[in-house]
Amino acid sequence: MPAPAPERPTQTARAARAGRTLVVGCAALARDLRLVLEQLGVAGSVDLELLPAPLHNRPEKIPERVAAVIDERRPDYEHVVVAYADCGTGGVLDAALGSRRVERLPGAHCYEFFAGSNVFAALCAEEPGTFFLTDFLARHFDALVWGGLGLDRHPELRDDYFRHYRRVVFLAQEGDAATESKARRAADRLELEFEIRRIGRGPVANALDDLINGGRP
Repeated sequence: MPAPAPERPTQTARAARAGRTLVVGCAALARDLRLVLEQLGVAGSVDLELLPAPLHNRPEKIPERVAAVIDERRPDYEHVVVAYADCGTGGVLDAALGSRRVERLPGAHCYEFFAGSNVFAALCAEEPGTFFLTDFLARHFDALVWGGLGLDRHPELRDDYFRHYRRVVFLAQEGDAATESKARRAADRLELEFEIRRIGRGPVANALDDLINGGRP
């Protein structure tokens, strides 16, 4: 009698992931997501699928990329959630997620779920012309903001891009001196006032906990 055919890798992989959660998120959040998942005690039952951070310079592409990952990988998981805010998609991401019955982190931008909605709203009301930085954006400002907007080639465009901004608010998760120095340098390059708010990861931890543990079917 011939030996039984070996189980296909896809079947084995799906069996291994039974009962697990998939978080589809932005690579800009990679460190924060991993640390928060450890803090919540769920890192062992959650897998991350991270999309490139420079997608934020082309937000119209975010919904289709997120939807493609969900459609491809959802059969393997009990639960799928999305670690993006609206991120400039103008509601298109929410439409894509709504049709798939998948939830995302709350807010218009990642700054909102990092700071918490109340703090973020207060900062915007206090000064609508606020440009926000997180730890990741401060560390990668040259590549993602300065270079991403083409200011490395055309620095004269800075005044056009940032004409209506008055300050930079650095939403510090870790508060290390090196990252704070980079945030200050970014504000100097933009010729904007600088403020720092030490917010930690409490708000985003609460939001992710609600998604993972509160939104299961």
